[in-house]
Amino acid sequence: MINFNYRPESYFNGTGPNTLLCKLSYPESQWGEEISIYANALDGVYYYEAVDFYGNEIKLNPEKSDQPLTLQELIFMIETMDVTPSTAQGNIQLTLAGIPLAESLLYQELERYFSEKRKTFGMI
Repeated sequence: MINFNYRPESYFNGTGPNTLLCKLSYPESQWGEEISIYANALDGVYYYEAVDFYGNEIKLNPEKSDQPLTLQELIFMIETMDVTPSTAQGNIQLTLAGIPLAESLLYQELERYFSEKRKTFGMI
């Protein structure tokens, strides 16, 4: 059973002001797109940023929080990522419509959640 209420105590181990929350791979996309989601700390607030190869402005919900996200909140963030169509590069809208393969050192069950979802939709 996946613990959707899991929340890491901290995103940081003292090595810097930002950290990689997860890496998402979209194997069905034409170029095998990848998106990385980072947390940046500033004045006690976590700000979230998604980065892809093309430099798209990917909108995240939430954009910031006062504490680390629960697994459920991170999944919601991933599944609701969006871009402005007029500025989108590299078919990012089509990529975001897919179900990613996920990797995360902080959220161990994230990979399992998306693997199970991909199996449900016939993607292996």
